[in-house]
Amino acid sequence: MKLANIDGRAALVVAAGTAVDVHKASDGRFGPDLGSVYDDWAAFRDWAQNAPTDAAVPFSPEDLGAPSPTPRQILAIGLNYREHAAESGFEAPSALPPVFPKFLSSLSGPVTEVVLPEGGNTDWEVELVAVIGREASHVSEEEAWGYLAGVTAGQDISERVIQLSGPAPQFGLGKSYPGFAPTGPWLVTPDELPDKDDLRLTAVLDGDTVQDGRTRNLIVPVARLIAELTKVVTLYPGDLLFTGTPEGVGLGRKPQRFIRAGETLVSTIEGVGELRQTFVAASGR
Repeated sequence: MKLANIDGRAALVVAAGTAVDVHKASDGRFGPDLGSVYDDWAAFRDWAQNAPTDAAVPFSPEDLGAPSPTPRQILAIGLNYREHAAESGFEAPSALPPVFPKFLSSLSGPVTEVVLPEGGNTDWEVELVAVIGREASHVSEEEAWGYLAGVTAGQDISERVIQLSGPAPQFGLGKSYPGFAPTGPWLVTPDELPDKDDLRLTAVLDGDTVQDGRTRNLIVPVARLIAELTKVVTLYPGDLLFTGTPEGVGLGRKPQRFIRAGETLVSTIEGVGELRQTFVAASGR
């Protein structure tokens, strides 16, 4: 199942470019907002298996919003690929990697225009994003995938100047400018994925492939992340977990490279889909 946010309404993607409005197809039982769908995920998932599709209508990528637009929490994981930890100048973590928030005002859909902060060094980080489908506390690793509604693609866009300013790094602020958390194009349930623990992630900046990795190389894979996090944090339906980025970010390049105004970033995850961000200067808005 692919669940999309089309103009703020929950929709089931039927085929390429067509979808069914959930609220209308369910005679008002589910939706129209995405948040209420995640709050009743088990019942919705059962209904969606046999949902009527005769009223499917076309949509374009520009119509899509964030697949989970109102999470209570957005958690992100740093240094969760060995090569990325090395290029960032850190030892690979031996236990749970760093955890930080991305604030809700940074969340957006898959096709957006992003304003570059003045005086900053804006970087890219393609990531698999897990979407919670059931309230989760003290969940075992073996049960963890059962607590997810599914996954989506995400970009943990990062402004490195403020992120690395002292006396302690400002990870949350540096990664939470408006539009710095694009997600989408939709949520994909695990049964739709070729291998939920081994998906290819790529990021292409103005035609140059800058990241190309696989989720099998996560130091702490998705299920273990859920298990470790829920020892401390209660996760709620619709919450987002950015699981970490592979190597290839601009900060780790020699010479370093950062996003410039006029450039377009295309981020793709196998079995999920793509994001497309175009960047503009603050003065050029």
